[in-house]
Amino acid sequence: MQIGFVGLGKMGLNMVTRLQRGGHEVVAFDRAPDAVARAAQVGAQGVTALGDLVKALTPPRNVWIMVPAGGATESTVDALGQLLSGGDTIIDGGNTNFHDDVRRARALALKEIHYVDAGTSGGIWGLNEGYCLMVGGEVDICKRLEPIFLTLAPERGYLRAGDHGAGHYVKMIHNGIEYGLMQAYAEGFELLHASPYRIDAAAVADLWNHGSVVRSWLLQLAARALAENPELADLEAYVEDSGEGRWTLIEALERAVPMPVLSASIFTRFRSRDANPFAERLLAALRNQFGGHRVKKHDG
Repeated sequence: MQIGFVGLGKMGLNMVTRLQRGGHEVVAFDRAPDAVARAAQVGAQGVTALGDLVKALTPPRNVWIMVPAGGATESTVDALGQLLSGGDTIIDGGNTNFHDDVRRARALALKEIHYVDAGTSGGIWGLNEGYCLMVGGEVDICKRLEPIFLTLAPERGYLRAGDHGAGHYVKMIHNGIEYGLMQAYAEGFELLHASPYRIDAAAVADLWNHGSVVRSWLLQLAARALAENPELADLEAYVEDSGEGRWTLIEALERAVPMPVLSASIFTRFRSRDANPFAERLLAALRNQFGGHRVKKHDG
């Protein structure tokens, strides 16, 4: 099957490679010429502009977007909306807010251009393991695109979750759960690290992956990271969030669904970015004010 692919970053290039290996014909574009060159090396047809990508595809065209969420995705969808024709399809595989999917689908429908949201999980390991795909869009369009989805996904790793936005909605909640799982592992291994015993944390992580109820791929990655660097000494305790956890929490508030684990994990990430938090400074000041307790002066 022929498909255009926009965005050749860490995931995008691997997805193009997997599609090429699966016998599909990929026309690839990225703003970075070296990324396009790498796509050409794995068999894709590289192009230097979105217009050239559209011209290289045979109608009805299918174009997969794999660029950062927000402005980059919005501008790419807008540009393709001007270049594509009725019957063509845009697939957004990035981490997009499902509200944006619904809005874009309606706008593109006025031009008879189809829109599919494809929540994609698998990270840098997806090339060999496959990508879990959570897809939203019209039934017949998703069915037509199934050869692409089934090539990218492992066995039983693809699901049409519902209408426009449903794919990214499921992916949003997936990432919210991921936040909580990662936080639980982090807290547990911190206690192991602080224990009175000389425990090999990497060995424990590996052990738990054999028959334990807490075994998981994330735990396999923890075992790998701890084996490579038991003290994680070269890392800074600074954790970003890419937005999906916040969207999940906002949706939970809208639906009055309690999500205390996700809330705590997001707030922990926020706190990790502040080396000398104001709230803790105020706590120290209050203890000093009411009880004369000692405070430490900040060197900065």
